Amino acid sequence: MLLVLSEEYKEHLAFLPQVDPAVVFEFGRIAVEFLKRGINSKVYDGAARKLGFPITTVQHGVEGLMFLFTESSKLMITDIDFKDSVMVLGFSTELNEILLQLYVENQTTIRSTLTQLAPSLPSYHNLEWRLDVQLGSRSMRHQVVPVVTMLLNLTMGTSENRRCCLQTNPSTLLHLIAVLEAALASMKNNHARRILRNIK
Repeated sequence: MLLVLSEEYKEHLAFLPQVDPAVVFEFGRIAVEFLKRGINSKVYDGAARKLGFPITTVQHGVEGLMFLFTESSKLMITDIDFKDSVMVLGFSTELNEILLQLYVENQTTIRSTLTQLAPSLPSYHNLEWRLDVQLGSRSMRHQVVPVVTMLLNLTMGTSENRRCCLQTNPSTLLHLIAVLEAALASMKNNHARRILRNIK
């Protein structure tokens, strides 16, 4: 699978051939460091002064490398596909090799960093339910009012649990079930499978 870069990111990376390969390697190291620890604007200032480029050019270059490495790591692009993706940019062979080396060396680090940044969503653990039916009251003796009460247990991480109490009538519950079944069925079409492959 090849990584397709937008015109904006191609422009961001366009200045890399103008600098020394050692500087590109340093930019790649900075990009990976920023992914782990966050962006530090002082680094941009120092690099811009040292190279004689505007700060925005240096910033865009580093951000372009960050995007290149993160997207490639997300899609788990192979070495050959990464090389082919970068080749489209028209860089020299030496520059392509440097970018490939940076990608290969930092791929696992970037993937673990992206995993840590992902929000931890609650997952299903258990469901308890009860059906209550009110058969009448003082004012209305011949009525039937069913209510479904559910206690949903969710796991929030390694040890933290959360409980949600939900109450609804059977018709709303049937509608909810129909919507969820339709969503599950839509996960089986080709478009959804393609999206899921790219997310993993």
